[in-house]
Amino acid sequence: MVIGAGASGLMFASLVKNKKIAILETNSKIGQKIKVSGGAKCNITNEYLTEANYLGDEIFIKKSLECFSNKDLLKFLNKNNVYPTLNPKIVKGTYFCNSSQDVLSMFEKLTSHVKKFFDTKVLSVEYNKHFLIKTQNTTYEAKKLVVASGGLSFPSLGASSIAYDIAKYFGHEVSTIKPALVGFTVQKEQFWFKKLSGISCEVKMKVENKEFLGKLLFAHKGCSGPAVLNSSLYWNKGKITIDFLPKSKLDKYLKGNKNISTALPLPKRFILEFLESINLKDKTVSKLTKDEKNSLSLLKNYDFSPAGTFGYSKAEVTSGGIDTNEINPETFESKKREGLFFLGECLEPTGQLGGYNFQLYFSQAFLAAKNF
Repeated sequence: MVIGAGASGLMFASLVKNKKIAILETNSKIGQKIKVSGGAKCNITNEYLTEANYLGDEIFIKKSLECFSNKDLLKFLNKNNVYPTLNPKIVKGTYFCNSSQDVLSMFEKLTSHVKKFFDTKVLSVEYNKHFLIKTQNTTYEAKKLVVASGGLSFPSLGASSIAYDIAKYFGHEVSTIKPALVGFTVQKEQFWFKKLSGISCEVKMKVENKEFLGKLLFAHKGCSGPAVLNSSLYWNKGKITIDFLPKSKLDKYLKGNKNISTALPLPKRFILEFLESINLKDKTVSKLTKDEKNSLSLLKNYDFSPAGTFGYSKAEVTSGGIDTNEINPETFESKKREGLFFLGECLEPTGQLGGYNFQLYFSQAFLAAKNF
């Protein structure tokens, strides 16, 4: 029995041909999160794939990626008439499908041998000689149970805590979970961000020991965009540093007779709001004092502490989860209960933006199916 018809659950079920399998799915159709991913084009993997692109136990992650790499996934997809192409516009090295529907159609065919129970919400799981899976309508029995029900992101698509609840019931440790690959809300000092809603610029963001180059999008709640989403994966309260001129030095623009707002290669609205936030008037750059130039240097080193995030409703994924020290890295079987398996987003490892999460979920499913 498999709980969840998402990426890892579908991949697992499609690869297990010699055993009777059924899937329990909360939604009325398979792969609803796949459907909306990547703007409905499914950012499915990345050309630049290493365990360093993930938050979590790198040895555990590496084993999955080595057994089923990005090349293996692309070969699998091509064999099944899905042809992703490189589109690095948002994140370097990202492969997008022509349409998410291509992936869903593929899994419809590959899981045609699998019995699917839709609109079926799992309420709890117990064990008495067999796994007893209680739903709103009935209780199912299974000798083996694969939990691939995801995390808490996208509650509108049926996300729930059931995977964590099952894990805890069987004695597993669950690390702190939080929304990840998500925008930041801001504190009073950065309320000027909100006035720039819709404007974007390329930045470099530093959080912990990570740096991300990419777009920052100002939003009515704070900020979003690829650089922000990746930063959110590693943020645990405290400061983040933004370089608003990541590919050049500030001094080269502070010469001549132009005003600050036209001399700097940034959106004029942004510059004017930034200047107001540091109490500096828009003036000719050649007339700037040393102190004023120092104030402007914040553009290269702007520190702020987010108030929080946009939450699970806007998060691409959930970070944290079931401790992988208690999961067999070759089979994904629980070390606490024989016959119980966990796959996908409910596990602790979480990838950066750019196809890394789908790749990991497919890799885990391949490895689990191979040894099932």
